[in-house]
Formats: sequence, C-alpha cells, structure tokens
Amino acid sequence: MTQLHPWSRYVAIGDSFTEGIGDPEERAPGGHRGWADRVAEVLGSSADDFAYANLAVRGRLLAQIADEQADAALSLRPDLISVSAGGNDIIRPGTDPDQVAAGFDALVEKLGSQGATVVVFTGPDIGLTPVLGRLRGKVAIYNEHVHAIALKHDAVVADMWALRQLSDSRMWAPDRLHFSPLGHHTIARAVLGALAVENDLEPWRPEPLERRPWRQARSEDMGWAREYLVPWVVRRLRHQSSGDGRQAKRPDAVTVIYRDEQPLS
Repeated sequence: MTQLHPWSRYVAIGDSFTEGIGDPEERAPGGHRGWADRVAEVLGSSADDFAYANLAVRGRLLAQIADEQADAALSLRPDLISVSAGGNDIIRPGTDPDQVAAGFDALVEKLGSQGATVVVFTGPDIGLTPVLGRLRGKVAIYNEHVHAIALKHDAVVADMWALRQLSDSRMWAPDRLHFSPLGHHTIARAVLGALAVENDLEPWRPEPLERRPWRQARSEDMGWAREYLVPWVVRRLRHQSSGDGRQAKRPDAVTVIYRDEQPLS
C-alpha cells in the first residue's frame, strides 16, 4: 500500500459535531457516522496498520472535553488529533468568547505536547440560521482566537467559516443544530484538504435533498421550535446535556470500517 500521508494513529475528541450527530448510520458504533469517521476511513485506505478512536460525546462543554477526553486521547499515543471544542460554550447565554478561548489555548497546547499533529476548527458562519444567527458575532470573535491559537501551537485549521457551502440549508440536519450527512461529508473533504491529503471524496455526495429556504413557512418554523429548540433551551436551563450518561462511541484505536458510503462491518 502506498503511504500518502505520515499518520498512522488518529484520535478525535469533542462534542456532537465530532461524534457525528446528524449523520445517522445504524451499523456504526453509536448509530452515527460523521465527518471524523469519514476522514479516518480515507486516511486508513492509504496507510498500513492505521488505527482510529473517537472519544467525542454530544453536549460536552470545553472544560468537560479537557477533563474527560484529553488525557484519554494522549494515552492512545496518536500522531494525529482533531479537537473541536468551545461551540457549546459559545452558544450559551452570557459566556465570554475570550475566556472560552483561554481554555481552548491550554487544551491545544496539551494535545500537542507529545508531538502529534493537532487539527482545530473554526465555527461556521451561522448568520442565516434561525435563532442561533444572533450569536454570529460571538462565533466570529472565537474564530479569531482559534486562528491565533493554531498559529501559536503550529496546529492545522479546518476553517468552516470559510466553507461557504455550509450556508446551504441542505448541509444541516432537520434540527438545524447539527450537520446532515452531506454536511459531514463536505466537512470531511475540508479536513482532508487542510491536511493536504489527496482523496476521492466527491463534492455533493451523498446526494443532497431538494433545496429549501430556511424560512419556507411560518408553520414549519413553529414545528421546528417545538420539536428541537424548546427541548434544547429547557436542557440548558436545567443544566442538563444530551450527552449525560453517554460514553465515547469509539474509545479504542481500531481499524477503520467505512468505504464507499457503506460500512464493511
């Protein structure tokens, strides 16, 4: 097998974004695939004895990711680590993006302490997203910190703000909080591009649903609010998380199992 990249052991940490929520696959561990699984599959297709672990758990805040996942990730001795953290903090009322960024700085420094390549993410431009769009300024400030932190620690940036395709509603799951299979696929392509890894992932695969405007009908928005937004707000008020009691879907570094949109086992 021709080695097309230098990595042999990849660990992903974070929250629902990295866990793969919005990209359901009943045969996958935890029932979700996601961009990280898709990236790992491509990396594994061109490297002998490639192994991958995903420690991400939905709903986790930055401090929880640092406390619960960082040491576990380093114990697996990865040479590639991806970390997306702080997003759940930023969307909470009253949080300061400068303070969140200080915690992220310390986390990235720790993850890179053993010489692994670290991949970090900016948040997407949510200006057109219902409700969350009002947080666009906080996201932009945090993104500037992410770029500075990456420069400071020689990390690789997967710049989702610059990924303008994500403004298309077809990139998002019905809850408008997570990405659809198409969105996760698109992000996987962006991560591989940031790592300068050649791949055969085609744009707009899997086939997207029909384009629909964000605010197609008032009744649709009301239904969305009842089904997704109100439960999310209630959990925040109760200091609950969708990830309470959940464990990582891939706690051990193992061979990747996906190829050509179908899991092999």
